[in-house]
Amino acid sequence: MEVLRTADEIRDVNTRYHDVAASGYDSKWGIDFGEVGQAQVVGKLRKVLGPALDRGFDRSLEVGAGTGYFSLNLLRAGVVGAATCTDISPGMVRALNANARRLRLAVNTARADAESLPFAEESFDLVLGHAVLHHLPDLEGAFSEFHRVLRPGGWVVFAGEPSRFGDRLAALPKRGANAVAPLWRRALRAGPPPPPSGNGSPGWDDHDLEPEVDIHSFAPGDLAKLARAAGFTDISVRGEELLANWFGWFNRALEASADPDDVPMLWRQYAFHGYLLLQRLDQRLLEPRLPPAIFYNLLLAARA
Repeated sequence: MEVLRTADEIRDVNTRYHDVAASGYDSKWGIDFGEVGQAQVVGKLRKVLGPALDRGFDRSLEVGAGTGYFSLNLLRAGVVGAATCTDISPGMVRALNANARRLRLAVNTARADAESLPFAEESFDLVLGHAVLHHLPDLEGAFSEFHRVLRPGGWVVFAGEPSRFGDRLAALPKRGANAVAPLWRRALRAGPPPPPSGNGSPGWDDHDLEPEVDIHSFAPGDLAKLARAAGFTDISVRGEELLANWFGWFNRALEASADPDDVPMLWRQYAFHGYLLLQRLDQRLLEPRLPPAIFYNLLLAARA
Protein backbone atom coordinates (compact mmCIF):
# COMPACT_ATOMS: atom_id res chain seq x y z
CA MET A 1 0.00 0.00 0.00
CA GLU A 2 1.28 3.43 -0.93
CA VAL A 3 2.31 5.58 2.02
CA LEU A 4 0.54 8.92 2.09
CA ARG A 5 3.03 11.75 2.49
CA THR A 6 1.17 15.02 1.98
CA ALA A 7 -1.75 16.68 3.70
CA ASP A 8 -3.67 16.83 0.42
CA GLU A 9 -3.26 13.06 -0.09
CA ILE A 10 -4.55 12.41 3.41
CA ARG A 11 -7.55 14.66 2.85
CA ASP A 12 -8.28 12.99 -0.47
CA VAL A 13 -8.26 9.45 0.91
CA ASN A 14 -10.37 10.55 3.88
CA THR A 15 -12.93 11.99 1.48
CA ARG A 16 -13.06 8.84 -0.65
CA TYR A 17 -13.14 6.49 2.34
CA HIS A 18 -15.97 8.32 4.11
CA ASP A 19 -17.95 8.86 0.91
CA VAL A 20 -18.13 5.11 0.39
CA ALA A 21 -18.74 4.40 4.09
CA ALA A 22 -21.57 6.94 4.41
CA SER A 23 -24.48 4.82 3.19
CA GLY A 24 -23.91 2.01 5.68
CA TYR A 25 -22.27 3.99 8.47
CA ASP A 26 -25.19 4.19 10.88
CA SER A 27 -25.97 0.48 10.70
CA LYS A 28 -22.30 -0.54 10.93
CA TRP A 29 -21.72 1.42 14.12
CA GLY A 30 -25.19 1.11 15.64
CA ILE A 31 -25.89 4.87 15.49
CA ASP A 32 -29.02 5.69 17.46
CA PHE A 33 -31.03 8.93 17.52
CA GLY A 34 -33.44 7.88 20.27
CA GLU A 35 -33.12 7.92 24.04
CA VAL A 36 -30.08 5.64 24.06
CA GLY A 37 -28.19 7.80 21.57
CA GLN A 38 -29.06 11.00 23.41
CA ALA A 39 -27.92 9.51 26.72
CA GLN A 40 -24.63 8.40 25.16
CA VAL A 41 -23.83 11.77 23.60
CA VAL A 42 -24.95 13.95 26.51
CA GLY A 43 -23.14 11.63 28.93
CA LYS A 44 -19.85 12.09 27.11
CA LEU A 45 -20.12 15.87 27.20
CA ARG A 46 -21.10 15.84 30.87
CA LYS A 47 -17.95 13.93 31.76
CA VAL A 48 -15.76 16.83 30.68
CA LEU A 49 -18.08 19.84 30.99
CA GLY A 50 -19.87 19.02 34.24
CA PRO A 51 -22.29 21.78 35.35
CA ALA A 52 -21.35 23.94 32.32
CA LEU A 53 -23.48 21.58 30.23
CA ASP A 54 -26.63 22.54 32.10
CA ARG A 55 -26.57 26.06 30.70
CA GLY A 56 -26.67 24.71 27.16
CA PHE A 57 -25.26 26.36 24.05
CA ASP A 58 -26.94 28.74 21.64
CA ARG A 59 -24.82 27.88 18.59
CA SER A 60 -22.68 24.81 18.04
CA LEU A 61 -20.31 23.71 15.32
CA GLU A 62 -19.51 20.04 14.82
CA VAL A 63 -16.37 19.30 12.83
CA GLY A 64 -16.22 15.98 10.99
CA ALA A 65 -19.87 15.44 11.86
CA GLY A 66 -20.35 12.30 9.77
CA THR A 67 -24.02 11.31 9.70
CA GLY A 68 -24.88 13.64 12.59
CA TYR A 69 -24.68 11.36 15.62
CA PHE A 70 -23.56 14.04 18.06
CA SER A 71 -25.25 17.20 16.76
CA LEU A 72 -28.64 15.67 15.99
CA ASN A 73 -28.80 13.99 19.39
CA LEU A 74 -27.76 17.23 21.12
CA LEU A 75 -30.52 19.08 19.26
CA ARG A 76 -33.09 16.47 20.28
CA ALA A 77 -31.89 16.65 23.89
CA GLY A 78 -32.15 20.45 23.93
CA VAL A 79 -28.46 20.94 24.73
CA VAL A 80 -27.84 23.16 21.67
CA GLY A 81 -30.19 25.68 20.12
CA ALA A 82 -28.80 25.87 16.57
CA ALA A 83 -26.36 23.35 15.08
CA THR A 84 -23.92 23.72 12.20
CA CYS A 85 -22.16 20.60 10.92
CA THR A 86 -19.20 20.22 8.58
CA ASP A 87 -17.51 17.21 7.04
CA ILE A 88 -14.88 16.74 4.35
CA SER A 89 -17.01 14.02 2.76
CA PRO A 90 -19.95 15.03 0.52
CA GLY A 91 -21.43 11.58 1.10
CA MET A 92 -21.46 12.08 4.85
CA VAL A 93 -23.04 15.54 4.49
CA ARG A 94 -25.80 14.05 2.34
CA ALA A 95 -26.41 11.27 4.90
CA LEU A 96 -26.52 13.84 7.71
CA ASN A 97 -29.06 15.97 5.85
CA ALA A 98 -31.19 12.88 5.22
CA ASN A 99 -31.11 12.00 8.93
CA ALA A 100 -32.04 15.57 9.86
CA ARG A 101 -35.01 15.55 7.48
CA ARG A 102 -36.19 12.21 8.83
CA LEU A 103 -35.96 13.52 12.41
CA ARG A 104 -37.50 16.88 11.40
CA LEU A 105 -34.53 18.82 12.72
CA ALA A 106 -33.12 22.03 11.29
CA VAL A 107 -29.35 21.95 10.86
CA ASN A 108 -26.88 23.93 8.77
CA THR A 109 -24.35 21.83 6.85
CA ALA A 110 -21.24 22.52 4.79
CA ARG A 111 -18.46 20.53 3.23
CA ALA A 112 -15.27 21.92 4.77
CA ASP A 113 -11.80 21.04 6.01
CA ALA A 114 -11.28 21.36 9.75
CA GLU A 115 -8.12 23.35 9.06
CA SER A 116 -9.99 25.97 7.01
CA LEU A 117 -13.44 26.65 8.42
CA PRO A 118 -15.72 28.96 6.37
CA PHE A 119 -17.08 30.87 9.36
CA ALA A 120 -16.46 34.26 10.92
CA GLU A 121 -14.58 34.78 14.14
CA GLU A 122 -16.50 34.23 17.39
CA SER A 123 -19.43 32.54 15.63
CA PHE A 124 -20.08 29.66 18.05
CA ASP A 125 -20.47 28.85 21.73
CA LEU A 126 -19.40 25.22 21.31
CA VAL A 127 -17.08 23.49 18.84
CA LEU A 128 -17.18 19.73 19.06
CA GLY A 129 -16.29 16.54 17.27
CA HIS A 130 -16.33 12.79 17.70
CA ALA A 131 -13.56 10.51 16.43
CA VAL A 132 -12.27 13.14 14.02
CA LEU A 133 -8.95 14.56 15.27
CA HIS A 134 -7.06 11.37 14.45
CA HIS A 135 -7.93 11.90 10.76
CA LEU A 136 -6.56 15.46 10.44
CA PRO A 137 -3.18 16.10 8.80
CA ASP A 138 -2.71 19.58 10.33
CA LEU A 139 -3.76 19.44 13.96
CA GLU A 140 -2.12 22.73 14.91
CA GLY A 141 -3.96 24.53 12.12
CA ALA A 142 -7.24 22.87 13.08
CA PHE A 143 -7.00 23.90 16.73
CA SER A 144 -6.18 27.45 15.66
CA GLU A 145 -9.41 27.43 13.62
CA PHE A 146 -11.43 26.03 16.52
CA HIS A 147 -10.20 28.87 18.71
CA ARG A 148 -10.85 31.50 16.02
CA VAL A 149 -14.53 30.60 15.51
CA LEU A 150 -15.32 30.31 19.24
CA ARG A 151 -16.58 33.28 21.19
CA PRO A 152 -14.61 34.14 24.35
CA GLY A 153 -15.64 31.73 27.06
CA GLY A 154 -16.90 29.16 24.56
CA TRP A 155 -15.92 25.50 24.79
CA VAL A 156 -14.22 23.02 22.53
CA VAL A 157 -15.02 19.34 23.18
CA PHE A 158 -13.68 16.31 21.31
CA ALA A 159 -14.57 12.73 22.19
CA GLY A 160 -13.68 9.29 20.87
CA GLU A 161 -10.02 9.97 20.09
CA PRO A 162 -7.84 6.84 20.27
CA SER A 163 -5.23 6.81 22.99
CA ARG A 164 -1.83 5.47 21.95
CA PHE A 165 -1.56 2.89 24.71
CA GLY A 166 -5.25 2.02 24.71
CA ASP A 167 -5.14 1.42 20.96
CA ARG A 168 -2.36 -1.13 21.45
CA LEU A 169 -4.35 -2.85 24.18
CA ALA A 170 -7.38 -3.03 21.86
CA ALA A 171 -5.36 -5.19 19.46
CA LEU A 172 -5.53 -8.07 21.96
CA PRO A 173 -9.31 -8.73 21.81
CA LYS A 174 -9.22 -8.23 18.04
CA ARG A 175 -6.57 -10.94 17.65
CA GLY A 176 -8.47 -13.20 20.03
CA ALA A 177 -11.67 -12.77 18.04
CA ASN A 178 -9.93 -13.54 14.76
CA ALA A 179 -8.58 -16.76 16.26
CA VAL A 180 -11.99 -18.05 17.36
CA ALA A 181 -14.03 -16.62 14.48
CA PRO A 182 -14.28 -19.92 12.53
CA LEU A 183 -15.67 -21.70 15.60
CA TRP A 184 -18.04 -18.81 16.29
CA ARG A 185 -19.40 -18.86 12.73
CA ARG A 186 -19.86 -22.62 12.92
CA ALA A 187 -21.80 -22.32 16.18
CA LEU A 188 -24.10 -19.69 14.68
CA ARG A 189 -24.24 -21.42 11.28
CA ALA A 190 -23.05 -18.19 9.72
CA GLY A 191 -21.27 -17.95 6.40
CA PRO A 192 -18.28 -15.74 5.58
CA PRO A 193 -18.87 -12.13 4.50
CA PRO A 194 -19.84 -11.43 0.88
CA PRO A 195 -16.93 -10.68 -1.48
CA PRO A 196 -16.00 -7.02 -1.97
CA SER A 197 -18.02 -5.24 -4.61
CA GLY A 198 -16.19 -1.90 -4.50
CA ASN A 199 -19.35 0.19 -4.86
CA GLY A 200 -20.37 0.92 -1.29
CA SER A 201 -22.77 -2.00 -0.98
CA PRO A 202 -22.73 -4.11 2.21
CA GLY A 203 -20.21 -6.47 0.64
CA TRP A 204 -17.68 -3.71 0.13
CA ASP A 205 -14.82 -3.93 2.63
CA ASP A 206 -13.57 -0.49 3.65
CA HIS A 207 -11.07 -1.77 6.22
CA ASP A 208 -8.19 -1.68 3.71
CA LEU A 209 -8.11 2.12 3.84
CA GLU A 210 -8.31 2.45 7.63
CA PRO A 211 -4.51 2.51 8.12
CA GLU A 212 -4.39 5.47 5.73
CA VAL A 213 -7.21 7.51 7.27
CA ASP A 214 -6.40 6.78 10.93
CA ILE A 215 -3.15 8.72 11.02
CA HIS A 216 -2.86 9.66 14.72
CA SER A 217 -3.24 8.19 18.15
CA PHE A 218 -2.67 10.33 21.21
CA ALA A 219 -1.22 10.46 24.66
CA PRO A 220 -3.39 12.64 26.92
CA GLY A 221 -0.62 15.24 27.04
CA ASP A 222 -0.64 15.52 23.25
CA LEU A 223 -4.22 16.79 23.19
CA ALA A 224 -3.62 19.16 26.10
CA LYS A 225 -0.54 20.57 24.37
CA LEU A 226 -2.45 21.22 21.13
CA ALA A 227 -5.21 23.04 23.00
CA ARG A 228 -2.77 25.09 25.06
CA ALA A 229 -0.73 26.14 22.01
CA ALA A 230 -3.91 27.39 20.31
CA GLY A 231 -4.74 29.63 23.28
CA PHE A 232 -7.27 27.50 25.17
CA THR A 233 -7.49 27.40 28.97
CA ASP A 234 -9.27 25.23 31.56
CA ILE A 235 -8.05 22.16 29.68
CA SER A 236 -9.29 18.74 30.73
CA VAL A 237 -8.39 15.37 29.21
CA ARG A 238 -9.86 12.13 30.51
CA GLY A 239 -10.17 8.57 29.33
CA GLU A 240 -13.23 6.41 28.88
CA GLU A 241 -14.07 2.80 28.05
CA LEU A 242 -11.75 -0.05 28.91
CA LEU A 243 -13.75 -3.22 29.52
CA ALA A 244 -16.52 -2.00 27.20
CA ASN A 245 -13.95 -1.34 24.51
CA TRP A 246 -12.37 -4.79 24.75
CA PHE A 247 -15.82 -6.39 24.69
CA GLY A 248 -16.93 -4.23 21.76
CA TRP A 249 -13.87 -4.83 19.61
CA PHE A 250 -13.99 -8.57 20.26
CA ASN A 251 -17.60 -8.73 19.11
CA ARG A 252 -17.10 -6.40 16.13
CA ALA A 253 -14.19 -8.52 14.91
CA LEU A 254 -16.34 -11.63 15.15
CA GLU A 255 -19.22 -9.98 13.29
CA ALA A 256 -16.88 -8.69 10.58
CA SER A 257 -15.90 -12.30 9.82
CA ALA A 258 -19.48 -13.30 8.96
CA ASP A 259 -22.23 -12.48 6.49
CA PRO A 260 -24.26 -9.75 8.30
CA ASP A 261 -27.51 -11.48 7.30
CA ASP A 262 -26.43 -14.62 9.15
CA VAL A 263 -25.76 -12.91 12.52
CA PRO A 264 -28.88 -13.54 14.64
CA MET A 265 -30.71 -10.75 16.43
CA LEU A 266 -30.20 -12.50 19.77
CA TRP A 267 -26.45 -12.16 19.34
CA ARG A 268 -26.75 -8.49 18.41
CA GLN A 269 -28.87 -7.81 21.50
CA TYR A 270 -26.32 -9.58 23.70
CA ALA A 271 -23.47 -7.55 22.19
CA PHE A 272 -25.36 -4.25 22.53
CA HIS A 273 -26.61 -4.68 26.09
CA GLY A 274 -23.32 -6.20 27.23
CA TYR A 275 -21.48 -3.17 25.90
CA LEU A 276 -23.79 -0.76 27.74
CA LEU A 277 -23.39 -2.72 30.99
CA LEU A 278 -19.59 -2.69 30.80
CA GLN A 279 -19.64 0.97 29.81
CA ARG A 280 -21.45 1.78 33.07
CA LEU A 281 -18.94 -0.34 34.99
CA ASP A 282 -16.06 1.54 33.37
CA GLN A 283 -17.62 4.89 34.21
CA ARG A 284 -18.35 4.12 37.85
CA LEU A 285 -15.34 2.04 38.86
CA LEU A 286 -12.43 2.38 36.45
CA GLU A 287 -12.51 5.83 34.85
CA PRO A 288 -12.24 7.72 38.17
CA ARG A 289 -9.34 5.53 39.34
CA LEU A 290 -7.11 4.66 36.38
CA PRO A 291 -4.92 7.01 34.30
CA PRO A 292 -6.52 8.31 31.09
CA ALA A 293 -3.81 6.83 28.87
CA ILE A 294 -4.89 3.26 29.58
CA PHE A 295 -8.37 3.74 28.12
CA TYR A 296 -9.15 3.39 24.44
CA ASN A 297 -10.97 6.72 24.05
CA LEU A 298 -9.79 10.15 25.13
CA LEU A 299 -12.07 13.14 25.74
CA LEU A 300 -10.84 16.72 25.59
CA ALA A 301 -12.53 19.88 26.81
CA ALA A 302 -11.05 23.40 26.88
CA ARG A 303 -12.31 26.97 27.03
CA ALA A 304 -11.51 29.84 24.69
